[in-house]
Amino acid sequence: MEFTINKNALQRELGFVQGATEKKNTIPALSSILIESIGENTVRFTGTDLDVTLRCETDADIRVPGSMCVTARKLFDISRVLPDAPVSFRKEENNWATVKCEHSNFRIAGVESDSFPEIPSLRSASINLPADIIKTIIERTVFAITLEESRYTLSGAKFILNDSGIRMITTDGHRLAYIECKHAGKNEVTSDLEVLIPRKTLAELNKLASSYEGDISLGTDENHLYFKVGSRLLISRTLTGQFPNYEMVMPKTNDKTAIIDSSLLGMAIRRVALMADDRSHAIRFQLVPGSLHISSQTAEEGEARETVVAEYDGIDTEIGFNAAYLQDFLNVIAEGSIAFEFKDGNSQAQLRPNGDGNCVYKYVVMPMRL
Repeated sequence: MEFTINKNALQRELGFVQGATEKKNTIPALSSILIESIGENTVRFTGTDLDVTLRCETDADIRVPGSMCVTARKLFDISRVLPDAPVSFRKEENNWATVKCEHSNFRIAGVESDSFPEIPSLRSASINLPADIIKTIIERTVFAITLEESRYTLSGAKFILNDSGIRMITTDGHRLAYIECKHAGKNEVTSDLEVLIPRKTLAELNKLASSYEGDISLGTDENHLYFKVGSRLLISRTLTGQFPNYEMVMPKTNDKTAIIDSSLLGMAIRRVALMADDRSHAIRFQLVPGSLHISSQTAEEGEARETVVAEYDGIDTEIGFNAAYLQDFLNVIAEGSIAFEFKDGNSQAQLRPNGDGNCVYKYVVMPMRL
């Protein structure tokens, strides 16, 4: 195989594909990228870890058709530092590859192309979803997915698509993020879809959606989801297992509300959290009419206290929170005010943007004992 490709196109597509490869290098083919010629003017890059697969295509000058399979991370690192000039690839004996760009020359070890796993193919019809909606629902929920590998059913997002719209829910057992966008699909949904999408899939899909304007096509089969983003295809295994009953967690009796500016609250929490315990990140909320007092303290280092104006006229209430959980929510709220809804100091609180938007967004946080 031999071809020449634009350096920027090479770096761009490798930046996407290498994210899907296996990082532990336990199986050489899974830490490699499969490069194939498609016709006379297209080259295809594919990377997979067996759970997530990403395939990209771009223009290239194909001199000798064929395929090669080379180390993903090393090839991507090389592409980032090459001069802005055409890049030539040639497959050598024993699956090695040479890469040349102006005065730069590299030889990269590879593996047999036949050892690369077979990629599943999409069979079902597709639903079209706007890329900006996909980006929004991921960014507002992905941070609440657990990092504990043992909690398998919580290591992804519950994704629900029906004729009324699209919903995504994530939780780690301490907080829950919920978003619902009405009528997100561009064509009629013939059957309800309810699946668990792995966190890695969401991260890669968010990268694709962030650089794309238009519709993303969603297809399914028994065990996979297929996201077609322009010339790129993301394939993901779905998680199995029972996701918690999130509706039971959503508070029904929160009868007190404080309206607070999100940017002022975010900055205040960031400052107060500097004096919080490094393990618990515990801060104290004290709500009084017209104000929210935020404080933290550690016996060894000291304390911090700050006051933020709040539209609140209820009784004095104290609640403890993990500051990091609140900051995660505030980081994805671009601007405006939020509604902080609660019942008392011992029940879960709910935060949401104050005002109508295209999507209903709710964030539920369990309190901490102080």
